[in-house]
Amino acid sequence: MIIALLISYFILIPMDSVQTDHLKAYGAVYNTLKKGINVEWLLNYRGGSFLVEGNSFTEKWCILRGVYTEKINEEDVSAIYKFIENHNMKDMLLEKAPKIAVYAPPYYQPWDDAVLLALHYAEIPFKQIYDNDILSGCLKDIDWLHLHHEDFTGMYGKFYAHYGHTKWYRDRVAFKKSIAKKWGFHKVSELEHAIADSISDFVKRGGFLFAMCSAPITLDVALATEHTDILDRVFDGDPYDPDYQKKLDFSRTFAFKDFHIIVNPFIYEHTDVDVSQEAYQRGKDTYFVLKDFSAKIDPIPTLLTQDHTRYIKEFLGQDTGFRKNKIKKNVIILADVPGTDEAKYIYGDYGKGFFVFLGGHDPEDFTHYVGDPPTDLSLHKHSPGYRLILNNVLFPAAQKRRLKT
Repeated sequence: MIIALLISYFILIPMDSVQTDHLKAYGAVYNTLKKGINVEWLLNYRGGSFLVEGNSFTEKWCILRGVYTEKINEEDVSAIYKFIENHNMKDMLLEKAPKIAVYAPPYYQPWDDAVLLALHYAEIPFKQIYDNDILSGCLKDIDWLHLHHEDFTGMYGKFYAHYGHTKWYRDRVAFKKSIAKKWGFHKVSELEHAIADSISDFVKRGGFLFAMCSAPITLDVALATEHTDILDRVFDGDPYDPDYQKKLDFSRTFAFKDFHIIVNPFIYEHTDVDVSQEAYQRGKDTYFVLKDFSAKIDPIPTLLTQDHTRYIKEFLGQDTGFRKNKIKKNVIILADVPGTDEAKYIYGDYGKGFFVFLGGHDPEDFTHYVGDPPTDLSLHKHSPGYRLILNNVLFPAAQKRRLKT
């Protein structure tokens, strides 16, 4: 708790329905931490509000960007703590602004990645990295890593059937091959295995991994196929191993088990984990629901599901959601679509670190296609889906010893 006798006032950043810009509020918290000022995250209190000792930096930052705050006194703070103590709530101390990296190729535009959009809008600084950076060892200096619309299998996003004739597709294939050649790999798939292994090691050492869209499933595919070839000729010039399915090693994966890989280059799907077809048929009026956790017993799932609503509109991606029977038993489902086998949002421990996977591409665009215009987050200041992303950005700022209690 951050009560001190000499503090004349406190700043409460409410995250319930009174907040004028939910997404910018995360930027206020991150940049306050970056200034060396601790922030208290009041889990389950008014939508997951934030509390900070009175200071001119936070106050000015919020005023200039239209983030609603309430100036309160020590007596008010004592009443809040007492209320938290008697309800399913917890105060979580945030102490350090995490070093953030987004894994994305240099030709990506911000609208290609929902996290890039969120970080830009919230004014949270990050480093954009790619294969050369990871193979050069940059992850040792990173706390939080994001992966989005990536394909770690060597199948180039499975865009061959629809876009194989286009210049942008051929350019991206050539770009990947040039990186593989630079590092002495004979195939792009060998490069992808090396990147997947580096990411796995990053989390095992204590890193935080957040992945969306096609990245979660294809990352696990890359880890599981270390000792077999799953690529058809159109991808690497030779046939796939006919016994590839028997050689999958699910002990190496983050979240998924017992999946079957779809090697056909003309089918726009990597495995049977994804539920995109069913989600598309259910339509855009479908909602996934955040589960309710005990803040005092399960602070991590509680932190990750902070929001001003528990009902969030479905959004598609190359991988939209995850079949529950393909998820490992130790993985926690944070949100699902009731009455279906779709888990939308999952979390787990991995070595000394953590991973969180969220299905779908853009929380404010039900069907986001290649070449679609960017989502303007100034029109979606209260997006509950984008709040899930930004919860994850602050995740590493929490004291690990308190997360484990």
